[in-house]
Amino acid sequence: MNATTIWTKACDQIMQIINKSQYEAWFATLRPLGLERDTLLLGVDNDFKQTWIEENYRDVIASALQVASGGDAVPFRFVVSLEEAGGVDDDATPPASTLSRSAAPAKRRPRTQPALAANLNPHFTFEEYVIGPSNSFAHAAATAVAQAPGRTYNPLFIYGQTGLGKTHLIMAIGHRAVQNDPATRVAYVTSEALLNEYIDAIQKNAITEFRNRYRKVDILLVDDIQFLVGKQRLQEEFFHCFNDLHMKGKQIVMTSDRPAREIDGLEQRLVSRFESGLVTELECPDFETRLAILRYKQSASKVVLSDACMTFIAQHVTSNVRTLEGALLRAITFTTLNPQPLTLDTLQNLLKDVLTQETQEDISFDEIQRIVAEHFDLRLTDMSSKRRPRSVAMPRQVAMVLCRKLTRSSLPEIAKAFGKTHATVIHACKLIKVIIETDPDLAKQIYAVVRKLGRDPKDIDF
Repeated sequence: MNATTIWTKACDQIMQIINKSQYEAWFATLRPLGLERDTLLLGVDNDFKQTWIEENYRDVIASALQVASGGDAVPFRFVVSLEEAGGVDDDATPPASTLSRSAAPAKRRPRTQPALAANLNPHFTFEEYVIGPSNSFAHAAATAVAQAPGRTYNPLFIYGQTGLGKTHLIMAIGHRAVQNDPATRVAYVTSEALLNEYIDAIQKNAITEFRNRYRKVDILLVDDIQFLVGKQRLQEEFFHCFNDLHMKGKQIVMTSDRPAREIDGLEQRLVSRFESGLVTELECPDFETRLAILRYKQSASKVVLSDACMTFIAQHVTSNVRTLEGALLRAITFTTLNPQPLTLDTLQNLLKDVLTQETQEDISFDEIQRIVAEHFDLRLTDMSSKRRPRSVAMPRQVAMVLCRKLTRSSLPEIAKAFGKTHATVIHACKLIKVIIETDPDLAKQIYAVVRKLGRDPKDIDF
């Protein structure tokens, strides 16, 4: 079978597992680009979508492809345009031998297009947000903002660890505001996308258009505001945009992985403005909330799991909502594709990598950098230096990838630890994955580092 046939059959399987809004949000735009040494290449629009799909739906895709191929596992990987990544530095440029012609990106729509209400994930609404003690205050604040934009809690600053529902909550504000008044102009944008648009505007001498795009909205939703760190010109631009919107009584909502005052490198004048409204935290959900989330998500599928299985997942997957939903989706996928019932023993084996990660404490960045530097006979300072020889750049990329795989830290946090950019970490992950698949000698060295860190390479999905 060719790539298109395999993917079409796999999509038929995927649509039996997830609901229509989820499919349209994450799968409808994926494109089969071809087969490369039996690996299916799937074209994806941007790094955000790739990261989300890999973290939440990789097992669903793998199972669906296996069914589509008649029982054989089909390796797959995503291909994203380098232009979409917001630029790379020297560390992000892979050796020529690791790049395939079939992975050449197609031309995409310019980044300068506005991120308006149409870009909101249709699945991220208040109706699909499960409320518990850990998020009830933030939910109430978001609801109040959506009902009366600009008149209460302005700005609204929501912070919390990765995977707790910050993006869901602020997109829900946009949906509700437009539902109440279809004329409401809503702009949702991540700080990374904002940076890319700003760079494009500078290159095209279109700063005025860039300013008008975000200063003429009624509600501005900015995700992962901590990514402004180190971008002085963009911080200056956002400062004036913030002031302009606030003076006009327009609503501003921001999310971050930590409180504004704890974001090192963020200008104090921005910190003071971010804290001038309401600051609220999303915490890890308790057991009852986790179980409620699982039951709600299960109700949207066509599969019913036993109460024992649901309870097991709620008891053992505690880190964040995203991992919780991923565990449920894996269980639902197994039940859909296998005739035998899902027992607790089977479920425990199915989720063994997730359970291992849940019970392990995060390794620190310092420890990862130290072990990698020692293994490759480098100085510790090389981990964050600007030196670019391959003998330094490749181990540094290995360290970045291990920080991504062995900790629960965000991409901006990892980038900061190495003095690099968010895009560099993303491309390091892609490059090391290719190296592991194509260079057995280097793969052995990387696995050796993983073992020195007390982890099993088999448990890491590079």
